[in-house]
Amino acid sequence: MKRSGIIAILIILVLVLPATADGLRRLTDREDLLGWEAVGRLDLDGRGFCTGTLIAPDLVLTAAHCVYDGNIRDLRPADKIMFRAGLRDGVAIAERRGLQIAAHPDYDPEQPPSVENIRYDVALIRLSEPITSRDADPFVIHSGQNAGNQISVASYGVNRAEALSRQRKCTLLAERNEVIAFDCNVTFGSSGAPVFVRVGGRGRILSLVSAGGNFDGKKVGFGMVLPQRIAELKAQLRRNPVTAPDRRIKRLAPGAGRNSTGARFVRPGGG
Repeated sequence: MKRSGIIAILIILVLVLPATADGLRRLTDREDLLGWEAVGRLDLDGRGFCTGTLIAPDLVLTAAHCVYDGNIRDLRPADKIMFRAGLRDGVAIAERRGLQIAAHPDYDPEQPPSVENIRYDVALIRLSEPITSRDADPFVIHSGQNAGNQISVASYGVNRAEALSRQRKCTLLAERNEVIAFDCNVTFGSSGAPVFVRVGGRGRILSLVSAGGNFDGKKVGFGMVLPQRIAELKAQLRRNPVTAPDRRIKRLAPGAGRNSTGARFVRPGGG
């Protein structure tokens, strides 16, 4: 693998990187999607979308710039973010709203794209309810030895927002200072998409799509090394726990309440 300095014009993919279609395959049929259900579209309260991936039944991994409300330091309300696992032509394997967001504290949404910002462009979204592995099996983060320079990407994007598209083969071009460059096909909405290496029988997440620009005269994507960033974000979630609302249904006994008629009512939300 070529290892050299990464000198680039960096542009956040949510905004400007032009789309192409080379090497992409639309996962149209249910059989095509088998094994990729944990990758989904993150709908951002009607203000666009990113790509996210389950790494635990209740944890979605994505880019930090996806969870900020524009170029300001305010996080989007977690419950306004909807994760739609395996979305295909309007039908998702499962849908869950966000409950809690942890964006890496060293990512600065007010700063333009840079190598430094890409390194920390990582966020975790805790879901309001888990998605069982029966519906979508979470992916594992790659750690340890480099698995070579052949990688793949699964993502949503402009002009392909209604179904997951997969590029089975692309190349890891360079790595330096925990930032990597790759020639995978990414576009608007691909931010947060998982970059996979093949280990054993299933892909593991090597990086996330963060930004796009030019490297050695080619249009490329940029991502970050993940294990340490994810460990830091999980610690952040543990330090600031959020309790999911009690969604159990409670039954009122006959005669309960001052003006009861004796009928039994079911009150949603347990309130």
